[in-house]
Amino acid sequence: MIYLQLYLRFFMTGLFAVGGGLATIPFLQEMAETTGWFTAAELADMIAVSECTPGAMGVNMATYVGYTTAGVLGDIIATMGLITPSIIIILIVAKILDKFRTNKYVQWAFYGLRAASVALISVATLAVAEMALLKGDISALAGGAGAGSSIAGIFGLLDFKCIFLAVLIFMGMRKFKKIHPSVFIGISALAGIIFSLGGV
Repeated sequence: MIYLQLYLRFFMTGLFAVGGGLATIPFLQEMAETTGWFTAAELADMIAVSECTPGAMGVNMATYVGYTTAGVLGDIIATMGLITPSIIIILIVAKILDKFRTNKYVQWAFYGLRAASVALISVATLAVAEMALLKGDISALAGGAGAGSSIAGIFGLLDFKCIFLAVLIFMGMRKFKKIHPSVFIGISALAGIIFSLGGV
């Protein structure tokens, strides 16, 4: 049953995605590959929409997937699946953390969780960069014949418009720190529309 699958899939995502919204992306990639509910391109769109809309990114993405997969009830169930582990864990942590804050095993556990968070977010960052800045899957180059063909293949995969836009937005955000990030999001969206309409 699709609703049960949605709940269980997002429950597991919420349980193990240590580090916040970006940490859910590797789980969503695996979900796309095993369920066929959405494609890699649709996942990239989900990330963009989730980042642009109010609320936690992970929750927004669960809502998006649930809605596109099984309608309004699907988005409610997927969202509930994602947040259930957090609610349970926070209640447990709030109850016992003060008592065990100085426990060396608890400190060691948090030490390991911080490392896991960095790894999950790093993988997610690379995955988003690949989806946004490349025209295809870089793993397709593995069977290339020789270094020359591999280099040519890499340049063929690069989406130079997106790379230029990403660098421009990055530099703009670094230089004009007082400008709200929503302005840069709007500029990016407008540039995407112009690229599409102009066939650039």
